[in-house]
Amino acid sequence: MMRWPMFKQVDRLVAMAVLTAVGMTWVTLVALDAFRIFIIEINEVGQGQYSLTKAAAYVLLTVPRRFYEMFGYSALIGGLLGLGGLANSGELTALRAAGLSKLRICASVALGLGVLTIAVALLGETLGPFGERKAQALSLAAKSKDVALAKGGALWARDGETVISAKRGHTRGGEIDLAGVRVFEFDGEGRLLSLSVADGALHTQGDWTLRNVRRTEFSPESAMSTQHAEARWKSGLDPHLLAAGIIQTQYMPLRDLSRNIDYLDRNRQDASSFRNAYWARIFYPFNVLVLVFCAVPFAFGALRSGGLSKRLFLGIVLALGFQLLQNAIVNFGVINGIHSALANTFPPLILIAAAFAYFRRNA
Repeated sequence: MMRWPMFKQVDRLVAMAVLTAVGMTWVTLVALDAFRIFIIEINEVGQGQYSLTKAAAYVLLTVPRRFYEMFGYSALIGGLLGLGGLANSGELTALRAAGLSKLRICASVALGLGVLTIAVALLGETLGPFGERKAQALSLAAKSKDVALAKGGALWARDGETVISAKRGHTRGGEIDLAGVRVFEFDGEGRLLSLSVADGALHTQGDWTLRNVRRTEFSPESAMSTQHAEARWKSGLDPHLLAAGIIQTQYMPLRDLSRNIDYLDRNRQDASSFRNAYWARIFYPFNVLVLVFCAVPFAFGALRSGGLSKRLFLGIVLALGFQLLQNAIVNFGVINGIHSALANTFPPLILIAAAFAYFRRNA
């Protein structure tokens, strides 16, 4: 009973040291990433009505999303730096001498980061996607009068007398795949000549192909519909501009990802990219805590010359290795029909098993 208050004080000491280091690392990484994007956006200034002010506004709107993306790396590096600072001042050695195991100190780190991780997860579901949509809409509206991003991420574009809408889309390599496509063709006086409704449109090698399309042609007296499994679509739309208007799956909130998965499943279409993004978002907070919990042992030990830098390097290598392992297992699961939830479970479990094996040998 007498040791419980000491544990609470230890948690506070370790958490404050780690959170301070995480905050400084987090702000630095986001600032560097935002500055890098701003330099890229400067090259787009002058395209349409895209000005330097709008480029700055675009970057600022994406900052919440960048905070979300950079949190994992910041938590890992900050955790190592925070514990390294405690070790350098001798406090970590004192805690070890008082009988606290490495496992107990690492648990204090995870406890301190737990509340912050929940806040970051909420950021990734609210301000992050909202700011990304606003940034994309601002960029498209300034660069082209013929392409716009509507509420909910729907894409609208004009090609002469033709108006196109798409509910969603994604890019794969050099291909652009739009889903829920509607093509409205008008005459010079604004009368609707035809309407094509397609499950999707794929742009590859300079051509557009509509999939499962129903085309209805209108005349003053009647309307005639035809159905085609595939149909070529002649359009002068810039595919790169359309790609810039597509909200990537990793930037969507869980609500939109779930809605897209349900829609594609009902229409018997491939929803793997949305399903992978959905479960990656679900596992993101857990993966961050597991990664930090398993990486902070590199901060222990005597900090001789180069000791901290070596541990920091090993921690970063662990983070990159974990990301590569996760991508490999998830992709393997997609190819072999393993559910994304199960595929996302394996990497953190492997890391936890390796960490506990380390703790048992080096407690």
